[in-house]
Amino acid sequence: MKTCIFLPPVNKPTGGVTVLRQIADILHQAGREVCLVAREKGGWRPEGLANAAPVIEWSDLHLTKDNLWLVPEGWVNALAPGMEAGAYCVNYVQNWAYLFSALPEGVDWHNLPVEFLAVSEPVSQFIKQSTFKDSPIIRPGIDRSIFHPSDKKKTERITVAFMPRKNKALTQQIKAIFEHRVGSNTVNWLPIEGMDTHHVAEALRSAHIFLATGFPEGCPLPPLEAMACGCLPVGFTGFGGWDYMRQSQPIPRYTPWIELREVDWGGNGLWCADGDVLDAALCLEEAVTMIREDDLYMTAALESGQKTADAYSTDEQKLAVLTAWDAL
Repeated sequence: MKTCIFLPPVNKPTGGVTVLRQIADILHQAGREVCLVAREKGGWRPEGLANAAPVIEWSDLHLTKDNLWLVPEGWVNALAPGMEAGAYCVNYVQNWAYLFSALPEGVDWHNLPVEFLAVSEPVSQFIKQSTFKDSPIIRPGIDRSIFHPSDKKKTERITVAFMPRKNKALTQQIKAIFEHRVGSNTVNWLPIEGMDTHHVAEALRSAHIFLATGFPEGCPLPPLEAMACGCLPVGFTGFGGWDYMRQSQPIPRYTPWIELREVDWGGNGLWCADGDVLDAALCLEEAVTMIREDDLYMTAALESGQKTADAYSTDEQKLAVLTAWDAL
């Protein structure tokens, strides 16, 4: 069965599109028949990569019942060619927030011949509770040869990395609360923006703390990459982050209501409810204190962060993709 993967029209690679490309490359390099299907000629496409899956144009797409047609959530209309051809249609849900957002009026998932894949356990639970359908899980992978800790971080002044594009207004509130409580010159703020993968990793290795302000999320990569680079992450989970996020606080102020899967690591960050800027600022203050005092909870959290990152390596992703496709 040949797999065809819809490549949304984007001008630059996003996390979700990168994961689609990774899946295609894994299948291609394993000898499976696969291609990426570009919706627009002017959009971004993975070029210059060694042994990468082929990319075809939308006009050259000719699906049959012997194809697997994979489309990311939020692009429901792109499922139409697969359904018309009788192909095996799969909606890969990378962010739970868009599962219902693009459904045409009068259409629901009950009457569409579509199966689901989920990017994380929380997303799989979301799909099950809302559509009653099961969804195997294909998690993203990070390159541990790029995202790894430094030998030793400089400790003269604590650096907090953050991503300005992630809920900018809430980030500013967290910073304001934190600075009103402890002073405006307590930490260095390091914005992560406009960088390629290698520069992101270098920046994270120079930081002590990563402030996670993104939500909603399916399986957020920035906090995971920060862990891999030896940062102590603090902040929002996006709901999907509970796939790997576990509380380091001995008595956390916030605990999720969903059932968390068993994992091989302990607390790896200080997590708060999405949008709770006060708790995020308090967690950030607590993280700064932990680092200054070389707290045992901090040491344990950093060790758990490395175990977490290892579980989300590209090798683990490859194994999961091939296992899932054997089942499909």
